[in-house]
Amino acid sequence: MSEIIDFLFAPYAEYSQLDIWLEVIGVIFGLLSVYFATRENILVYPTGLISTGIYVYVCYTAGLFGDMGINAYYFAMSIYGWYMWTRPAEEKAVLPISMHNQRERILSISLFVLFYLVLAFVLVNFTPSTVPYIDAFTTSIFFVGMWEMARKKVENWVYWIIGDLVSVPLYIYKGLTLTSIQFLVFTALAIKGYIEWRRKYKEENELSAVAT
Repeated sequence: MSEIIDFLFAPYAEYSQLDIWLEVIGVIFGLLSVYFATRENILVYPTGLISTGIYVYVCYTAGLFGDMGINAYYFAMSIYGWYMWTRPAEEKAVLPISMHNQRERILSISLFVLFYLVLAFVLVNFTPSTVPYIDAFTTSIFFVGMWEMARKKVENWVYWIIGDLVSVPLYIYKGLTLTSIQFLVFTALAIKGYIEWRRKYKEENELSAVAT
């Protein structure tokens, strides 16, 4: 057991206190953000702004340039999502949870594939990334997941679940065990979020059907 712990946490001996504390704070606010997302609570966005702002730096120092970019994107999308959640359609008190129709599903998957191909090319040819294809995969899937969350689509959680699972070994490999543990917790929260949002979606549809 001690050998496993040493393997997971040995890289931290070489990190500065500032870098360690920044990762800890980023993990805490990242977990809070995902928890609030599962509760459909608007605090998902201010907590997300803190976490993603920190992780732009953390990913840069780890050489995860795709994930650095996605955290910058998260930061911007948190502002967009915060705005969207507080500016629903005129006939709605809040932006309702919805699910993809066929056109939206095809658009979502196509967006992921296109973004992956472009990003993988950029990371391979223009950065010193040691994990360009995996970095491109997680970045692309999180890109689409965040966009779908801002639109309150149930399917956003499917993207998060896949991306979180892939990120667990990726961040261990990069010597960021605390972040890897965070992604393990994120996976459980994302599964919970999918179940909760799907349940709410069905309940809202049933109420709408009764009202009409």
